[in-house]
Amino acid sequence: MLATMVTLLLLWPNPAKADTHQFSLSIEDTIVTLVDKQTFHTFSFNGQTPGPLIHVVEGDEIEVEVENNTTLPHTIHWHGLYQRGTWKNDGVPDTTQAAIAPGETFTYRFVAAPSGTMWYHCHVNVNEHVAMRGMWGPLIIDPKEPLPVEKEVTKDYIMMFSSWVSNWASKPGQGGIPGDEPDYFTVNGKSFPDTQPLRITKGDVVRIRLIGAGDELHSIHIHGHTFDVIAKDGRPLVNPYPADTILLGPGERYDLILRADNPGLWMVHDHIDRHTVNGKSPMGGIMTVIEYTEIPLAEQSFYKWKDKKFAPDFFYEESLKKPHGMHENEGFQGIPAP
Repeated sequence: MLATMVTLLLLWPNPAKADTHQFSLSIEDTIVTLVDKQTFHTFSFNGQTPGPLIHVVEGDEIEVEVENNTTLPHTIHWHGLYQRGTWKNDGVPDTTQAAIAPGETFTYRFVAAPSGTMWYHCHVNVNEHVAMRGMWGPLIIDPKEPLPVEKEVTKDYIMMFSSWVSNWASKPGQGGIPGDEPDYFTVNGKSFPDTQPLRITKGDVVRIRLIGAGDELHSIHIHGHTFDVIAKDGRPLVNPYPADTILLGPGERYDLILRADNPGLWMVHDHIDRHTVNGKSPMGGIMTVIEYTEIPLAEQSFYKWKDKKFAPDFFYEESLKKPHGMHENEGFQGIPAP
């Protein structure tokens, strides 16, 4: 653990130095699978839902060239950024820019500020493109001066929550209207049992970043532990507070700190029960499991995931360890839409 903490400390930024990053994002018509055989036509960033992780440092200068390869107009809003002096880069069609037309490109330029757990998403027809077509990705801005508790973190996870209406799955450009009834609910674009576990070890200090990317309220409950809520919408709380369940609304972000002190297999789920279904089938949707490495999975004959093939980086946990930049995730790649 000491070696891991030393590595993390070395990755924290030098407050005196700001970097410049140049990224490219394409917007593609893509088919993703939510669970089992339930597919959905998305407008994805670089062919993946959620989009690539953008991980930078407070004060860095950012340039993102966006190419629209779909047949509908789009923009990108950098949710949580102040855009001081760069308001034309806020990504709102007909207010800060003309929408990016099919076949065209637009380049955003801004300073990464403030620090915290942020995200990016389309701002054209958000009720369809964002709430139901997977046009979102995480934007993590490390502070120049991290809090003491942030320096303790040994595991870092991102969880983005969304909902889907299967009636519109194959009808891009439609849906997101009053009367829609979501019937699939996902964490990072997947529904249980096609989600992944959070694998931790006793003694880990675990940071979990919750992002409300869809149009639904979520009540996220973690079994077997109390966590500390340390940040809201990227901003550190003056008075962090303990909880075991937290209500997350559309667009909101919460940062949780969980101290791994209770080895076991622990459910993490949405306590709004209708969010734990896949269509008309129960025991799906927004559910995952915290797996302690001390528990031998092969011996738990009753455990649904005892033989599950583990896919690292499902929660961006491996990408967050990499040098600052933009990191794609092969596990989130869909297939080009016909």
